[in-house]
Amino acid sequence: MRGVKGQGGRGGRRGTLVRVTGAVALVAALIYWEQTALLYVLSTLAMCGLLLVVAFSDLRGRDKELMKATQQEKTTLDSAGEMTTAAAPRSERRVARRKRREAA
Repeated sequence: MRGVKGQGGRGGRRGTLVRVTGAVALVAALIYWEQTALLYVLSTLAMCGLLLVVAFSDLRGRDKELMKATQQEKTTLDSAGEMTTAAAPRSERRVARRKRREAA
């Protein structure tokens, strides 16, 4: 988690507040001086940056962790003798889905 101290997170609330305030001031100034062309370029670059962050996020690694947790849960249920079929009842699927959401 990035919010935990000591894990190399960038800035804190104050740093985030300064960056957001600076961005708002920049956009407001560009609107005031009618620099729409520059606003279009900056917004396009911002969208490209956001898409790159999403593209390079480690979604596969996260999916592997979820699958491993699901497999461990399934083997635990198999060893306990409670559930040995592949298809779980609807109520247990909801519980498993809720657990995966909480783990994320």
